[in-house]
Amino acid sequence: MASVFVFKILLVLFCLCGSAVGSRVKLFEAKKSFSAASDDDGVCNSVVNPQGYACEEHTVTTQDGYILSMQHIPNGRSGGSTGSKPPVLLQHGLLMDAITWLLSPPDQSLALLLADNGFDVWLTSTRGTKYSQGHTSLSINDAAYWNWSWDELVAYDLPATFQYVNDQTGQKLHYVGHSLGTLTALSAFSRGQLVGMLQSAALLSPIAYVGQVSSPLATNAADDFLAEDLKWLGINEFNPRGEAVLKLLKDICAKPGVDCTNLLTSFTGQNCCLNSSVVDFFLTHEPQPTSTKNMVHVAQMIRDGTIHMYDYGNADDNNQHYGQPTPPTYNMSSIPNDLPLFFANGGADALSDVNDVQLLHDDLKDHDADKMAFLYQDNYAHADYVMAVNAKQVVYDPLMAFFRLHQ
Repeated sequence: MASVFVFKILLVLFCLCGSAVGSRVKLFEAKKSFSAASDDDGVCNSVVNPQGYACEEHTVTTQDGYILSMQHIPNGRSGGSTGSKPPVLLQHGLLMDAITWLLSPPDQSLALLLADNGFDVWLTSTRGTKYSQGHTSLSINDAAYWNWSWDELVAYDLPATFQYVNDQTGQKLHYVGHSLGTLTALSAFSRGQLVGMLQSAALLSPIAYVGQVSSPLATNAADDFLAEDLKWLGINEFNPRGEAVLKLLKDICAKPGVDCTNLLTSFTGQNCCLNSSVVDFFLTHEPQPTSTKNMVHVAQMIRDGTIHMYDYGNADDNNQHYGQPTPPTYNMSSIPNDLPLFFANGGADALSDVNDVQLLHDDLKDHDADKMAFLYQDNYAHADYVMAVNAKQVVYDPLMAFFRLHQ
């Protein structure tokens, strides 16, 4: 019974990727240590350079001490000028890292397509993931290291990466977010943050409201308070890249007649256009750790149907943190009306549900019409936006055209 409970939690959390601890308590035995990764083991050397692209490893430190990994792809595969090019920052979703944008071959991966099309490409990985586990004073073995939710990504991670790219390039930047990477950006924009450094933003599988998520595993996990149970057990980090989990997934995928694209899409919605080799590559690098507190925050939003800061569960604790008995909300209608925004969502997405996306669009009803573009693909689901074999034609070409229009 316990093993079924643990596996159900794994599947729920796994699906949210785009589909914790006094002393460090792990849900699974890790196959490989996730201590700070060296350049030799970085995204550039492991994924980008082997495909013929120049790539630089960078780090940036947030105001609360987290040391984030960043990668810079300055040119396309053919090389070319390193002169002034429009910078683009790409931010992955929950339980993923920068490799999100490099899962497919070069002519299908957004990061490499952008580089080949004259953009100055910057990737980043959220705190707690394999390449972003450094801190100025804390170890990943410390409970305090994992004491954050996506509120801290809004307050610290995004500002640090935006400022770094702006400082390095001397230009306003374009932004691409997927899944949770859209929620953090929209929440920051709603508070007037980062917009002074922003040229435009593309939001793939946009997440803001999640009260109508149609994935049964996600809704059941939220309704059953499974993430809260993990936190209560003292598991402040959820690390799904354990040996037992990887072996289980690979054994399932190896069974005759089992198509792992279907295994993945059963959590994310019925993706139309995945290639099984891309899913195999995905399982080599993903999913990545996050904090249990972050998962609790997402579950709260699914139950409540609103976009609010982390709820500490009682009026006294909320008052201590916020000066009010309930957590403050992020008001999407406060996003500046003249900020160029490109939205791309799919009719089969079980995590970025069309009804929730419509609520977001309703909040933006007063936005300048010539500053917004909507791309709806009826047969696309959550993972298609980062892994579909036809994503270049369906999503990325229109996205790049939008960036050029708002340069």
